[in-house]
Amino acid sequence: MNNNNKAANQNGNQAKRPVRQNSGNNNNGSAPLGRGASRGAAIRAQKRSHDDAQRVISSYLDQPTPKNEDRPRANFIDDSPRLKVIGLGGMDGGGSKNMMLVEYMNDAVVIDAGNDLGVDLPGINYGICDVSYLESIKHKVRAYIVTHGHLDHIGGLPHIVPKIPAPIYGSTFSIGRVEEIFQNFGLPMPDGFQLQTVTMNEDTHERLKIGNFFVELVRVTHSIPGSTVVVLDTPVGRIINTGDFRLDPNPLDHERTDTERLTALGDEGVLALFSESTTVERAGRTPSESTIQQSFVDIMNNAPGRIFIALFSTNMNRVQMLVNAAVHHNKKIALDGRSMVSTLEMAVRHGFMKIPKGTFVPIASVPNLNDQDVVVVCTGSQGEPSSALQRMANGEHRHIKLKEQDTVVLSSSPIPESGNDSLIGAMVDNLSRKGVHVFEHRNHDIDGVGPLHVSGHASRDEYADMINMIRPKFFVPIYGAYRVKQRHLELAVEQGIPRKNCVNPENGEIIEFTPNDMQVTGNVPVGTVLVDQTGEIVSSVVIKDRLLLAEEGLVAVVLTVDKKTGSLATSPDIISRGFIYMRDSEDLMTAFRTELKRAVQQRFKRVDLDRFKVELREHVTHFLFEHTGRSPIVIPVINVIGGKGGAGGGASNASKQQNGQPAVAAEVPTSEQIAAQQQKRFEEMRAKLLGQDARTD
Repeated sequence: MNNNNKAANQNGNQAKRPVRQNSGNNNNGSAPLGRGASRGAAIRAQKRSHDDAQRVISSYLDQPTPKNEDRPRANFIDDSPRLKVIGLGGMDGGGSKNMMLVEYMNDAVVIDAGNDLGVDLPGINYGICDVSYLESIKHKVRAYIVTHGHLDHIGGLPHIVPKIPAPIYGSTFSIGRVEEIFQNFGLPMPDGFQLQTVTMNEDTHERLKIGNFFVELVRVTHSIPGSTVVVLDTPVGRIINTGDFRLDPNPLDHERTDTERLTALGDEGVLALFSESTTVERAGRTPSESTIQQSFVDIMNNAPGRIFIALFSTNMNRVQMLVNAAVHHNKKIALDGRSMVSTLEMAVRHGFMKIPKGTFVPIASVPNLNDQDVVVVCTGSQGEPSSALQRMANGEHRHIKLKEQDTVVLSSSPIPESGNDSLIGAMVDNLSRKGVHVFEHRNHDIDGVGPLHVSGHASRDEYADMINMIRPKFFVPIYGAYRVKQRHLELAVEQGIPRKNCVNPENGEIIEFTPNDMQVTGNVPVGTVLVDQTGEIVSSVVIKDRLLLAEEGLVAVVLTVDKKTGSLATSPDIISRGFIYMRDSEDLMTAFRTELKRAVQQRFKRVDLDRFKVELREHVTHFLFEHTGRSPIVIPVINVIGGKGGAGGGASNASKQQNGQPAVAAEVPTSEQIAAQQQKRFEEMRAKLLGQDARTD
């Protein structure tokens, strides 16, 4: 499946954000004083907030796997060597962060290692597979084999391969994509790491030896060049991973799925077929890519002004189609979107694209060209934030200002399980407000144009054809939501595969094979490792704090306490972020300050400082919950001044004595002077950090 920029919440069906029900609150978050909530109620409310945040994080991190009592097991002991196959990712959701491990005795290979761009957590760009188990057997890992170059199949490699090094095998285009993402990776590689790649020819059926395995790649049609089926011959038998595919009889690049070779492999015998399941619920057959070519020719004939076409950044076959149409109409093409430009450069470099000289112009030159002479091909067909078309729709693009008579074509459909429909809808709303005419594939019949997109994935009849070509002994649906994989399993049964020879695995389940048997025998740790925009791994503790801040906000209380008297030397300094607007809650703030003064007077001199901070945090939490019904993060800062020797004179004299200089008696400031100095310092620090923010008081 193709994911190019950060999508909407792909896991929204697993963990929705908790919504607080605070009945009785006014608009600014405060409530009439004196709700009378108990301290226990405040603590329980705070615990609920923490539990809610942990629940959201856990839906991505530690993914539980079911007990295996219901899985098929042998009724006798077989201690012969077994082939283990484990889905470390891609067995849930829409088939993202796809990753499959094949292990036999002292050898292991990894097929695909993708990322998940649909993680909806604050500050997170994508997720990758938890490879704890892979690290435990890193001495066995001989190779990574990629089926094709989409990020949900290769996006995790720059994080995983440097930790568990091994050569990466793939087709010419796929290896080009791998090298591209390593080159563009935001973080430096570890010292001594060298990327090793092995390019294989998917047309000659070459077989390469990797440990105890032999690997072969077979050409299939998908929405990206160089897509392949992985054929792995093991000591136990042959297994096949289809990768993403469709059986297009007339692809634009004339690279049809090698059905002859797949049929021959089936004739030779296949132990297990692992087949992707993304769109198995779609009836019939996926139309050929060639069926949409005339639609773009018609739009270029009839559009009154500039034409903007948004599509997936890696769909080079469609870019070639648009280049051909533009050249036919004597139009120039401007490309916009960093990922699209990078992929095109790589495709041209490896000979996958044929671009007549002078066809492309810089995006910055578009405003200077006649409207009828230019076509802009860009990213943003999924409404991704920060994509080229989204910035145009929002009026934030550096070079392009959309206007009436412009035509925008969305040459895609929403990615399954991504929730992108709302993003696309909001973007089309903004385009329509600008008077732009928008063509969407899903509405092409209403708009009177031909189809504008075909899927890169097979439909139900093609999935059946794949099963019938391979004719495996065992069948395992992969890369899709559980319910979709179950449909695929039922389809396999309809094609004659015995139900007892099929299994619908969860992430982390160990499937063991002998030449005559398949069992689910246990689980390994699985989950998601979270990555931010820079490529750094983000701790779950950090994400938990972000979720709590997003839901409840933060209150910082800065108290300056005179050590001698045990009372406040200055008025409490209170900072609120995402909690309440303090200037609209003066009564609450007055009561809050009074309560803080009382707490200091009653408890400061009776307990040690650490204990006092704990008590103050609990007291503030209780007070705020009692008066607002909310439990923000509370940060108490206690600055103690005064006491024998003052604040700093002793340190100065000690320093001089250590340097051999005679100590000079320093004038000891009074408590009032120290308090004034401290207050001035706090005000200066606050001014630097907060500026003139009206939320501070």
